[in-house]
Amino acid sequence: MTLLSSLPRKLRFTIVLAAAASLAAGLCSVGMIAVINRVLATQGAGAARLALPFAALALAVLACRTLASTLFVQVSQSALARIRAQICARFIGAPYAHIEQTGNARVQAALADDSTHVANGLSVIPVVLTNAMVVLGCLAYLAWLSWQTFAIACAIILAGSWFYHRNHRRALVHLKQASAAQDVLHGQFKALVAGARELKLNQDKQHGFLHGALEASLEAVRAARTRGLSIFFVALGFGSFLFFAVIGGVLFAPRATPLAPAVMTGFTIMFLYIMSPLESLLNALPALSMARLAYARIEALGADAEPEAPARPLPAAPFVSVALAGASHRYFHEAENSFFALGPVDLELRAGEIVFLVGGNGSGKTTLAKLLAGLYPALAGEARYNGAAVDPTHLADYRALFSAVFSDFHLFETLLAHDPRDDALANRLVERFQLGHKVSVRDGRFTTQALSQGQRKRLALIVACLEGRPVLVLDEWAADQDPLFKEIFYREVLPELRAQGKAVLVISHDDRYFGVADRVIRIENGQIAQPARDGGAPAQAPQAPPARRHDDALAAPAA
Repeated sequence: MTLLSSLPRKLRFTIVLAAAASLAAGLCSVGMIAVINRVLATQGAGAARLALPFAALALAVLACRTLASTLFVQVSQSALARIRAQICARFIGAPYAHIEQTGNARVQAALADDSTHVANGLSVIPVVLTNAMVVLGCLAYLAWLSWQTFAIACAIILAGSWFYHRNHRRALVHLKQASAAQDVLHGQFKALVAGARELKLNQDKQHGFLHGALEASLEAVRAARTRGLSIFFVALGFGSFLFFAVIGGVLFAPRATPLAPAVMTGFTIMFLYIMSPLESLLNALPALSMARLAYARIEALGADAEPEAPARPLPAAPFVSVALAGASHRYFHEAENSFFALGPVDLELRAGEIVFLVGGNGSGKTTLAKLLAGLYPALAGEARYNGAAVDPTHLADYRALFSAVFSDFHLFETLLAHDPRDDALANRLVERFQLGHKVSVRDGRFTTQALSQGQRKRLALIVACLEGRPVLVLDEWAADQDPLFKEIFYREVLPELRAQGKAVLVISHDDRYFGVADRVIRIENGQIAQPARDGGAPAQAPQAPPARRHDDALAAPAA
């Protein structure tokens, strides 16, 4: 799909109108030069008669250029906003495994650099159209003056265009290299911010980062972009030289070009005038080329991943269980340069049950949790809901059963999908989680996130509870909690969640609290290493979850 075809009809109509205004501006500019040449050729004899047409043409150029530029600014900014929205929608609409593979740096480059290059390419279209019309109009006027002048002009333009096109292809190679290097640079920028604390603590690390990886990325972008753009401007300079050479030949070697004085004057004026529009036209081509490359990169983002089907309402049936049956998954482990295989595993979470998932680092705990939650599709086996197999093409429906707080969670500034009734319940939960002295919820927004990691995890759990979904996944949630609230979490919060009928999967290393669980499952090297065992608390019978978004059992005062 091309950029223009992807735009809505209203914007395409605006582009047509702006293009017409640009062409009209170029045509009127040629008319002005023709009037000037006529006055010079007649030595001012018809100046009074031509003054009004000249003024009309000047005003028309002003009006048409202003209209075209204004319209194209609207188009470029609308297209920029639309492209960025499409990038975000395409990114989040792709399968989660593809999202992880794409990475932050590539998406940031698309949103910041590629989309901006596309908008800049649209903004130079009036320059291209106007100056293209000026060049064509000047050539037509030269043909009317003398076919010899027209032939000379065409020969020069063809020679300059051939030289430019030859170098244009070379320049694009370097610009593509610069775009690829820009992705890496965005990753370094992210590392600079995320690792600022570590860099401040260690001057050697700071020096190594600034003068190693970051400097190498900056230099790669600079060198590739400098080479590409330099080739463009060398070609432009050669084209200007050709024009001056021909003008010099006409003026200083009149025997080689026997033209009438009036024709020679018109030829010189036209050539001097055509140089600026032609240079502007060629100067705009790099922006168009970069826009084309950038849009191709945007189109390639997620092109190899089929978007997931949107979630549909689940059947209005009491929640009983979710399960994996013979499910497996694998992914490439860059640190070890090998594939990590999970499964096949069988795992069931029932309503009103707390299951602890334990194991060493790298054993596959988080991968198993993501597989159970439908973030990863099972390469073999299947996911089940209430005993029935889940259609792999509709994992979004299955994911609607889950809320999760992963170890690398993100806490949004607002309660997305906000219900005004959530504020009161959210503030009761804030008090229940001992955060009332630091934060509250107003109009669906946390008053602050300037909290410790453990406190922010409490807010993330509050958000998960407000979603009112029957399955809750907590990945190392208690790792950053102080001893007092860790005790509250295991002894009070988890039992209360069980009492609500939720199925809770807790990834934990806190063996002193394993007795809280109904079952403890150990995983090693991607395999369940021992059968599930009872944790000491009987599982309740399956029951329907409470009414969505209005259960405030957790908001009761701490015992």
